[in-house]
Amino acid sequence: MTVRRGTGHSLRGRLAAFDSPDAMLESLRRLRQAGFSRLEVYSPYAVEGVDELLGRKARALPLIVVAAGVLGAVGGFFLQYWGMVVSYPLNIGGRPLNSWPAFATSTFELAALTILLAGFLAFCKFCRLPRLYDPIFDAAGFEQASQDRFLIWIAEREGREDGELLQRLLPNGEGVRIDEVPA
Repeated sequence: MTVRRGTGHSLRGRLAAFDSPDAMLESLRRLRQAGFSRLEVYSPYAVEGVDELLGRKARALPLIVVAAGVLGAVGGFFLQYWGMVVSYPLNIGGRPLNSWPAFATSTFELAALTILLAGFLAFCKFCRLPRLYDPIFDAAGFEQASQDRFLIWIAEREGREDGELLQRLLPNGEGVRIDEVPA
């Protein structure tokens, strides 16, 4: 069946359901060895080893958070410096205009604000949130991915009929079901 993604093109694929995470991991390993690269996993909890098998590496989220903190701190300090030294200098009690200890609290607060804002937005972007609707949500049994099933979405490869290959690669037996996803 055909699944329409948000990018405007259609994907054909199948959904394999498993009762245990071990069976799902073993099937995922077999699929990767057979050359399937467009895979997604849906499970009720995080399963160790899935990210390595899917080829996902550490994201840039920590780098974005650090950069946002540095930019927020520099921006906050510069904002106060500009106001107190350049734009509206007032010499009160003989203190220096550029009094960095007085700027420290506000600088920290602006750094924390930009860290939270940029971190939250980057997290949502990397997790593809908010994802209010995806055609795979209509697949039979998909709602059990948040309860007790482990699912693998297998995108069919261009110009190949992978049905028989998938039947050989995925274990036949209790707790395994392979379905086409409705359009």
